[in-house]
Amino acid sequence: MIDFTLSEEQKLLIEMTRSFVEKEMVPNEDELERTNQLSPQLASSLKEKSMDLGLHAFNLPTKVGGGGLDAVSVMLIEKELGRTSLAMAECAHRPLNILAACEGEQVEQFLKPTLAGKKRDCIAMTEPGAGSDLRSMRCRAELVDDEWNINGEKHFISQASVSDYCVLFAATGEEETPKGIKKRISAFLVDFKDPGVEVAPGYRNVSHRAYTNNILRFNDVRIPGWRIMGPEGDGFRLVNEWLGPTRLTVAATCVARAERAYEIALKYASEREQFGQKIGKFQGISFPLADMATEIKLANLMLIETAWKIDQGTVTAEDCAMAKLYCSEMLSRIADQALQTVGGMGLMEELPLERIWRDARIERIWDGTSEIQRHIISRGLLRPLGA
Repeated sequence: MIDFTLSEEQKLLIEMTRSFVEKEMVPNEDELERTNQLSPQLASSLKEKSMDLGLHAFNLPTKVGGGGLDAVSVMLIEKELGRTSLAMAECAHRPLNILAACEGEQVEQFLKPTLAGKKRDCIAMTEPGAGSDLRSMRCRAELVDDEWNINGEKHFISQASVSDYCVLFAATGEEETPKGIKKRISAFLVDFKDPGVEVAPGYRNVSHRAYTNNILRFNDVRIPGWRIMGPEGDGFRLVNEWLGPTRLTVAATCVARAERAYEIALKYASEREQFGQKIGKFQGISFPLADMATEIKLANLMLIETAWKIDQGTVTAEDCAMAKLYCSEMLSRIADQALQTVGGMGLMEELPLERIWRDARIERIWDGTSEIQRHIISRGLLRPLGA
């Protein structure tokens, strides 16, 4: 029998994280939105406090030095952190899951300092000519005298400006497949202090203010042979094994923001008066509220079921894709309807609705577009039938 009742420990994790967010982050939202900057002082303070609470690296297994929380607990914490600005939430740093694949010298030079909060990581996959199509990337790594020589460019690299190194995906050769010749992709640990690495400013965007993106350029960057993660050409396996469940993090964040938008709309509908009565008495307002509540409940059920399947070892790529697809698109619907319920004030900076509405748009694009998620789901449905 499946029982999704939360344990007392999980309830305490929710309470602790929500209190941290409400006391330390939410009061700073307006200033961050106004300036589009997260001050180094605030970032340092949030990092220190999150480490004191045990919120740093809670997502990694204990065998590598992480918090070792189960997937359901991780999802619950991610959801609470997702209620506020992403730039501040990221100060409670959750290192890339893929770092659990570090071995040998990689552990000493990259994983351990990251777990200790002395180094920060980011991931570098997307290129100007290679977004959803990973195999079309032009960034290359060639083995020369036991060193990898890297050349190429990456863009849309989140938080590179506040990171110390990246997990870089690059082409390392070609292979014959039933569908023709395709590039082999490998993953590397590249320190931003390595000669030839340039971290350049990225693009201005409407979503997630103060959460930076950067352009990375690699010009004859030479790194030791041991910096490759796994065997050469193993990049796709690493992506599927370690990065797939991160889509559940995006889904959890989307549900958190949808809940916050819904709470604002519900309160407004219960207090605002027009035509001699509370506007919540009008079906044009109350029925959409019912739809919003229903969508959020469905999303929460999808979140906890997917996280539970991760813990059981039965999760599939389709499960994570469904969660990311539904929750990200649900957030856009909820944010838009909440804004419509509140009316003109919803677009004003005095309420967080306009921010939630703006930030919602990117969730259907990064970590795999909605189209890519539908491709993953439909492929999983049709392949067993030989289609």
